Amino acid sequence: MAERASSVERVRAANLGEVLRLVHQLGPRSRAVVTAETGLNRSTVADLVAELASRGLVVEQEPDPTRRVGRPSPIVATGDAVMAIAVNPEVDAIEVGAVALSGRVRERIRVECERPPSVEDVVGVVARVVEGWQAGALAGSRFVGIGVAVPGLVRVEDGLVRLAPHLGWHEADIRSPLTQRLGLSAAIDNDASLGARAERLFGAAREHRNVVYLNGGASGIGGGLILDGTLIAGAGGYAGEWGQTRPSIAVEADRRTRAGTLEDEVNRARLLQVTGLGAVDDPVLAAALSDVESSEVADEIDRQRRILAATLANAVNVLNPSMIVLGGFLGMLSDSNADGFTADVRANALAAPGEQVEIRAAALGADRLLIGAAEAAFAPLLTDPARALDALSA
Repeated sequence: MAERASSVERVRAANLGEVLRLVHQLGPRSRAVVTAETGLNRSTVADLVAELASRGLVVEQEPDPTRRVGRPSPIVATGDAVMAIAVNPEVDAIEVGAVALSGRVRERIRVECERPPSVEDVVGVVARVVEGWQAGALAGSRFVGIGVAVPGLVRVEDGLVRLAPHLGWHEADIRSPLTQRLGLSAAIDNDASLGARAERLFGAAREHRNVVYLNGGASGIGGGLILDGTLIAGAGGYAGEWGQTRPSIAVEADRRTRAGTLEDEVNRARLLQVTGLGAVDDPVLAAALSDVESSEVADEIDRQRRILAATLANAVNVLNPSMIVLGGFLGMLSDSNADGFTADVRANALAAPGEQVEIRAAALGADRLLIGAAEAAFAPLLTDPARALDALSA
């Protein structure tokens, strides 16, 4: 009897998770649609939705007034009260966000740093920011976990940061001190891998199953790879380090480093230098690159675009993606002439895979890494909602 009860509980937990994931990842939908998508019966779905609503994970809204046939079915949507803390430490700043289960970034703070932050710096900033939110703008909200997007190599099984060279982190454990300080579980992963997940679920690659994602930030270039709908992590979780590849440079005059890597040649710091900007965030840099009057700035943009296009052509030939998504300053480079950039990539690639690929800037913009980090933090909740919330209350 106990074994049967345990089996029933596991099935219910799985069904709760399935319903919550559907609404979270695919957006608000009627109970009737949830019933069709899960294959469960109507009464079971009504019961599951009621439990999720009682725990504050979903809300039920008025039925779609345009539906004319049959009895109207309530709309089920994730709410804004349950959130994850999302963190992205960079060489020049620590960004902290509060991301709701609905996908909305409710709050975000960028704390600029005079030097690359240490693990202790990051933990201290996150604790102060969250304490401020809990006492003010987000009083009464519930945090269920922390996700950290690190610009470096993160070991998949335990979140240990093996190497984040630009931060100066080596064999660094940020999970334990964050958990101890804030009392929440923490998930750590590579920033670009999390950005790839966010763009696949909610952004430019939502309709695509074979995706190459490159992220350009202050620490360099990272990336993610999604094949047949699955994020490829590699044997240790280190896959996607596009910035460490050796770029194809057809014109020797374009080379700025001797045998340098892609991130040595295609580089945010070089763009800041030619534009005369200091340590600024992406929106300021994007504005400067979209209104170019200086020939020096225009020449640097063109140089970096040529090298990036040749690198992406290699990715097209090897992986045959249907979508390439470019985040951060890489998206700015492509957007300066989007059609021309796509044409350059296709000109360097084989015709057959080249004609299939689309290239877009990250649709989630500056939110991409925070949303990706939040997804990592939400994972236990989306797998077994009741157990995850009960563990928080224990």
